[in-house]
Amino acid sequence: MSARKASVERNTKETQITVNLNLDGTGEFNISSGLPFLEHMLEQVARHGLVDLDIKAEGDLEIDAHHTVEDLGITIGQAFDKALDKTGIRRYGHAYVPLDEALSRVVIDFSGRPGLEYNIPFKRGSVGDFDVDLFFEFFQGFVNHANVTLHIDNLCGNNAHHQIETVFKAFGRAVRMAIEPDPRMAGVVPSTKGTLSK
Repeated sequence: MSARKASVERNTKETQITVNLNLDGTGEFNISSGLPFLEHMLEQVARHGLVDLDIKAEGDLEIDAHHTVEDLGITIGQAFDKALDKTGIRRYGHAYVPLDEALSRVVIDFSGRPGLEYNIPFKRGSVGDFDVDLFFEFFQGFVNHANVTLHIDNLCGNNAHHQIETVFKAFGRAVRMAIEPDPRMAGVVPSTKGTLSK
């Protein structure tokens, strides 16, 4: 299997973002965005997904975090789409992850078809000064540009930090499972159509 790596840049009037991704990494991360809580969540994806992430993002945070968060989702999604050869992968991944009172389930399909089902009944509107509504924008951007179907469900939880951290850890675990090479599918696209293209 060839190296599954990608580098993507996104430059707009609102954000300047560079993402370097290695799908066969060890969970290394170097993330700079000006948004410490989001960086903490992306570290969960790297660590639990065993992907290496090197991300540098600058955005118009003086307005608010919306553009930066959404564009990070877009750029990371583009990097996944560019790095992943779907031949011989498991394609589907799922994970349940608890953190104290919170429990989340994430299911992903590298289907070539973008779709997001997102159900997180947050108990408050922010974690510190981070607006939790922006997590939907992150995952919508990721889904649209990684071309995946993604189901996210927070099943229980009273602490918004715990709720979203279980989601990002489960997301990392589900991604790890889905992109893993399946030795029984070597050389085969895991679809009866014979393609998982856009």
